[in-house]
Amino acid sequence: MSSIALVRSLFVALCAAVLAFAPAQAQQGLTVTTTVSWTWDEVAGDDDGAAFDEDGALLDEDALGDDADLAATRRYAPSATLATLGRAQAQFGPFAVVDAGTVRMAGDVNSATPRQFAAMLAAFPGLKRLEMVDCPGSLDEEANLILARAIRRAGMETVVPSGGSVRSGAVELWLAGSTRRAAADAEFGVHSWADDTGREANDYAASDPVHAEYIGYYREMGMDDAHARAFYALTNSTPFDEVRYLTREDMARFITLH
Repeated sequence: MSSIALVRSLFVALCAAVLAFAPAQAQQGLTVTTTVSWTWDEVAGDDDGAAFDEDGALLDEDALGDDADLAATRRYAPSATLATLGRAQAQFGPFAVVDAGTVRMAGDVNSATPRQFAAMLAAFPGLKRLEMVDCPGSLDEEANLILARAIRRAGMETVVPSGGSVRSGAVELWLAGSTRRAAADAEFGVHSWADDTGREANDYAASDPVHAEYIGYYREMGMDDAHARAFYALTNSTPFDEVRYLTREDMARFITLH
């Protein structure tokens, strides 16, 4: 979000990729390829955000994003792609439409992702189920929260399937589902945010308005005030360059699952 400027150093990227964001459990039945965005040009590549049909033809040029001016991000995450999403009808950035009602997600959120999501819904208005297979987090926290609220407005169910993993800012996306589901072996990775000076959430006074932004979001997504504050405190109990993995049962302590 606009009030927070966050760390993008190579050191943090390396730590996040090697120590934090690799899933804690084996991905069952999935082949996952993870890559780290080492340079700005790689993060803002021209082909990041195109929508293609199943034969590889460009579907919608408007779905292409201009990532040259990525907004500040709360949590750096390595870029990840899923090698075996199945035969998709169309792909919009990290989203692969698999049938009239279901879309699968694998990869990071960047500044183009909300536009890709909107283009996808325009082309496939019947989509109601978002399966989050391997979602490392966000490169642009403002875009991440825009996307989260778009998911909620669309009335989409969010699902972490068996072997699935959501980490960092992707946890906020999962929380945005009108209903939320998760397999017994689903994993949720959380950690603190950090600003561009290296200060983390716990370095700010409890009364600082920055905290209210996150607590307010959790309340908006269905937590009561006590659970929103407890979940926010839990995420910030783990340093920015580490990760704490939670289970489906852990998440059910804070918000209703189906």
